[in-house]
Amino acid sequence: MVVAAQSNADLPRLGIMLMLGAWLFFSVVDTGAKWLAVAGIPAFQLAFMRYASHFAISIAVIAKGGMTTDRFRTNHLWQLVTRSLLLVSATLSNFYALQFLPLTVVSAIMFSSPVIVCFLSVTVLREQVGPWRWAAIILGFIGVLIVVQPFGTVFHPAMLMILYNATALALYALMTRKLSGIVAVDTMQFYMGLVGTLVLLPFALAVWTPPETTWGVIVLFGLGVMGWAGHQLLTTAHRFGTANQLMPFTYTFLIYVAVWGYLLFGTIPDAKTIMGAIVIMGAGLIIWKREQK
Repeated sequence: MVVAAQSNADLPRLGIMLMLGAWLFFSVVDTGAKWLAVAGIPAFQLAFMRYASHFAISIAVIAKGGMTTDRFRTNHLWQLVTRSLLLVSATLSNFYALQFLPLTVVSAIMFSSPVIVCFLSVTVLREQVGPWRWAAIILGFIGVLIVVQPFGTVFHPAMLMILYNATALALYALMTRKLSGIVAVDTMQFYMGLVGTLVLLPFALAVWTPPETTWGVIVLFGLGVMGWAGHQLLTTAHRFGTANQLMPFTYTFLIYVAVWGYLLFGTIPDAKTIMGAIVIMGAGLIIWKREQK
């Protein structure tokens, strides 16, 4: 009985470790995409490789149980397609913006997504939101303004792409919440890869630019592998810990990309980016705390 109690107590820790690993993989995807974008690889090609590799791995995973049509059948096809299109468009806008913006700026704006989820839950789902959550929504918006500086000299039009990215991710999160109890994870992974591959293929072929180095080829193919691995760890983490236990550790992504940005590109986030990121994180944590209650 004591051993069982100890093992159950260790489950949230395992979930946290998986969560940290998932966001490390996601940071490698964004860093690799920026590195290739700076080298001249088009965003459409980067996004296509992200989902083509993901698609191949998903087929291999599903094929373990036999390649029958029943393995791919679902009663929620259009919801899965819409969910996939939201993530694909968010990835494309993210990879495009990474050509022009530092990793830390992109990540700080992207993490306003929980605030947008809260706002959409009020306007779309008609959920009741108290004064604390409204304060968090306003605080998150202020944090975005600090990072974006829409009326300052630092503003870049690509920041609007990341704002779209955060909104699309918020809608994606709402749809995932709706489908998570009724559609298998492997099925969602499969349709995500399928939709991304089919939608992006013609655009990728039109602008295809072969990497000039072997490392470039490895990183290009690694985008999908790392992305798939990150999603698998993220999904598995929720088997060992609750969303409330795991959510604060998503912000380690900001630390990861700050380190990668310094090591690979020599960029150090300025004071306004750091301040805005802290404000956005604070808003997200307020929402998380209210969700606990």
